[in-house]
Amino acid sequence: MEEDEFRSTYYKLNTTRCPFEKALNARRCDCTQSQRFLLAGRDGVGCQSKDSQVNCLELLTQMRSKAQFVLHLTKVEGPLPHNKEIRVQVGGLLGLQCLLNPDREMEKSVDDVNHIVSEASERFGSFDNFPYEPLLKSMLAFEGRKKR
Repeated sequence: MEEDEFRSTYYKLNTTRCPFEKALNARRCDCTQSQRFLLAGRDGVGCQSKDSQVNCLELLTQMRSKAQFVLHLTKVEGPLPHNKEIRVQVGGLLGLQCLLNPDREMEKSVDDVNHIVSEASERFGSFDNFPYEPLLKSMLAFEGRKKR
């Protein structure tokens, strides 16, 4: 399948794309609202709830923006290179999970992205009010998969 044809089919098939798709495909996070599918031998993840997708997208946009300094970037416009995007997504969600559950140890995966984003939204109100410093520390400390 040609790459342009793949992308076209992918976007037709997945109208509510999961903002944390890379983290879910890396098997470091899971979500009750996610819907996995396979297209031309590649994994895709969609969201079953438009409201959840909007909340996750807003949080991810804020995390990317706040992570500029940590990632040594001058500006952020949309998705980042893969390794930096994984660091923002997984590291940020792990930090948020730890922030919401301080009695639990830092874990290696996130059980339910939708639950964490909803709980954080309720606790802190607007995404602008989030305490991003612990999330940035978590992003900085996050180590992806080791090279073989």
